[in-house]
Amino acid sequence: MQTIVAIALGGALGALSRHFMARSVMHMLGLGFPYGTLAVNILGSFLMGLIVALLAFRFNLSTHMQAFLTVGFLGGFTTFSAFSLEVVNLIERNETGLGALYITLSVLMAVGALFIGMKLGRWVAV
Repeated sequence: MQTIVAIALGGALGALSRHFMARSVMHMLGLGFPYGTLAVNILGSFLMGLIVALLAFRFNLSTHMQAFLTVGFLGGFTTFSAFSLEVVNLIERNETGLGALYITLSVLMAVGALFIGMKLGRWVAV
């Protein structure tokens, strides 16, 4: 139960951080390109790599704190960081082909699913 609470709290803080960071970046750079989301995804992926490496080689945090930081905070901040970690894990296991397949399927299918969902939502709404 403590892990679930840790994830929930981290997720709430991560989501709020994503909102405020993306909004700040968009305010600075404009609305013509999704700079805010791009910045969040890059920072989230960097932080995921840093935290995972530090947890593996330097710090011994409780499973609750690890879940708070990775699944909770970074998961709420950006799911792209979890996606990036999974890609790197596949590549580090010398499964580069699976990594490439995962990247391709994730991007194409997720964007395609969003497009289909929007079409369906518009059709239902009319």
